[in-house]
Amino acid sequence: MHIKLVAINGRFTHSSLALFHVRNELESNCPEVSNEILQLTVRDPYYEVLLRLSRNTPDAIFFSASVWNSDKVEELIVDLSALLPSCLLVVGGPQAEIVGHNVGEHACTVVSGAVEAVEESFYSDLQAKSLHPHYGRSFFYVKNVRFVSPYREDDFETHLKNRNIYYESSRGCPFSCTYCLSSAESGIVHKDLVQVRRELDQIMSHETKVLRFVDRTFNDLPGRALALWKLVLEYESDTLFHFEIAPDRISEEMFAFLATVPPGRFQFEIGIQSTHEPTLAAIKRRIDPDVARVTLSRLASLNNIHLHADLILGLPHETETSYLKSFNDVFAMGPHYIQMGLLKLLPDTAISRDAAQNNYRFCNRPPYSVLANNWLDPESLQNLYWFSECVEKFYNNRYFPSLWNYLRRNNENVISVFMTLLALSHEHRLFQLAATQELLCTLLMKAFSNQEDMSVIRELLVYDWLSCGQRNLPACLEVDAENGRELRDRLYRDLPMDLAGLYSKKERNRFFKQTVFYHFSADCLAELGFVTGEPACMAFLRQRDKSLMRLQKVALLPL
Repeated sequence: MHIKLVAINGRFTHSSLALFHVRNELESNCPEVSNEILQLTVRDPYYEVLLRLSRNTPDAIFFSASVWNSDKVEELIVDLSALLPSCLLVVGGPQAEIVGHNVGEHACTVVSGAVEAVEESFYSDLQAKSLHPHYGRSFFYVKNVRFVSPYREDDFETHLKNRNIYYESSRGCPFSCTYCLSSAESGIVHKDLVQVRRELDQIMSHETKVLRFVDRTFNDLPGRALALWKLVLEYESDTLFHFEIAPDRISEEMFAFLATVPPGRFQFEIGIQSTHEPTLAAIKRRIDPDVARVTLSRLASLNNIHLHADLILGLPHETETSYLKSFNDVFAMGPHYIQMGLLKLLPDTAISRDAAQNNYRFCNRPPYSVLANNWLDPESLQNLYWFSECVEKFYNNRYFPSLWNYLRRNNENVISVFMTLLALSHEHRLFQLAATQELLCTLLMKAFSNQEDMSVIRELLVYDWLSCGQRNLPACLEVDAENGRELRDRLYRDLPMDLAGLYSKKERNRFFKQTVFYHFSADCLAELGFVTGEPACMAFLRQRDKSLMRLQKVALLPL
C-alpha cells in the first residue's frame, strides 16, 4: 500500500508541520505501508498538481486542509474521485470537516483533531481499505498521547531544504478568543525543557534560517518563555526565531534579557486585535490595552526585535471611529509592522455561532471574510478595508522608517495622513499597480505638500531612500541644492587623502566611486539623531549596518 501525503502551502518557503506528524504516525501504526510527502503551493498549476497526485495510482492520498487552501483541496478530491475511483481520500486539518461536508461523506474520510489522538481502528480500517466517514478525538482528552518533534535527519536535506521550519514547544492556548479555532478546545500541554533542547539540537544542527515557534501563546508561562529564549540564543547561528506572544505576560526579568538580544534574531507577533474595551470583552480577549501599550512601546524602544502587531477589522462593537482609534493607538506604540486583517467568520467558532444575532454578513466560501455587521455597514467596512490596505502599502515595509518615527515623535494626526494617502492612492490607482518605492515616495510628497515642515519631511524621505541602498534620487525628491555629482566633486577636492574609519589613500578613489553623498539641513540631522547645529554632508556607504533594519551604513563628513 502506498500513500501520498499532501500539503498545499501559501508559498514555497512554507512547510507543513502536520504532514511530518502524519507520516510518523502512519509508519508507527502501519509499518508495511509506504508513503511520500508532497509539499505544493496554492499557485501551482492545478492540472499539473492533479497529474502529480494521480501518478503511479496511489492507494490513498491524505490532504491537510486549512482555510487558505480548502477550496483547492475540495476541487482535487472531487476530480481525484473520478480519476482514481479506488483511491482512498483522507482530509485532516482545521478545515477538514467543512471540506468533508462540501464534497460529501462518500467522497472522502475526515480526520478531525491532532493525528496523534486518532483511534487505532483508523489504521486497521485504512489497511483494509474500509475507512468510515469520520475519525478523530481531542488531543487534550486522550491520555499518554505522543507529543514530539516529527522531523528526521534526512528531512532537512529534502522536504525542509530552503524552507521555514515550524516547531511546537507547547500545544493549546490559554485564551478563548471567540474568533479563533483554538477556542473550540480547552487545554494546553507544554513540553519538558529537556525534550525541547534535544529537539532543537537536531533542528539547529542544519543551519536553519527561520524557525517559527507555532505555540499559540509562547509566553503563557513567562518563566518558561525566558528559559527558552535563553536556550535558543545559545546556538551559534544567524537563525531568525519567530514567536507569538501576549503583551501582558512579560516580566521585568524578561525585558532585561530581551535588551541583550542581537538585532534581527527575534521576531514577535503580538495580538492586540483592538484597544476598544467593549470589543475586547465581547471577543474574550483578556488583555489590558494600557499594559499592551507599555509593553509594545518598551519593546520598540529596544530597537533589536522585529515587532508585528495585529489588529482585526470587523470585530463586535468596533465602529469606524473605534477601529481608527485602535490603529492610532497601535501606531503610537511603534511596531515595525501593523497587520490590519479582515475578520474571518470561521466555522465552529463562537463568533460564527452568534453571527445572526450580530447581523454579520460574510462570504460563503473560505476564508469567510466579513462584509458587514451591526456596527459597520458595507460601505464603512469597505472604506476601512482600503484604509488598512493603504497602511499595508506605505507602512509595512522598510522604506520610510525615519518618516514614521518623525510623525510619531511629533504626535502627527496619522489617521488624517493615511486618509489623505488613501484618497491619493485611489486617484493614482496604487492598488492596481506595483507599490514601488518611487511611486510611494511620489504620493507621500503630494500628501505633505502643504505642510509647514515639508522641507524636513522631504529630507527625511531622501535619507530613507538612500538608506535603502538607492543611488539616484527620484524626480519627486530632487531639488536644486548642491548634491549629486557637484557635491561629490567638491568633497573629492576638499577631504583629506586619508580619513580614518572611512578610507586610506589607496582606497580613496574607490570610496568616492562607491559612496553616495547628500547635504542635509541641521533640522533634518537633528531629527535623525545627529545634533550638529549646522548643515552637514552625509556619506551613504556600500555596507549594510548591523541594526534591526539592516540599512546602509552612514557617516557624517568633516567639512
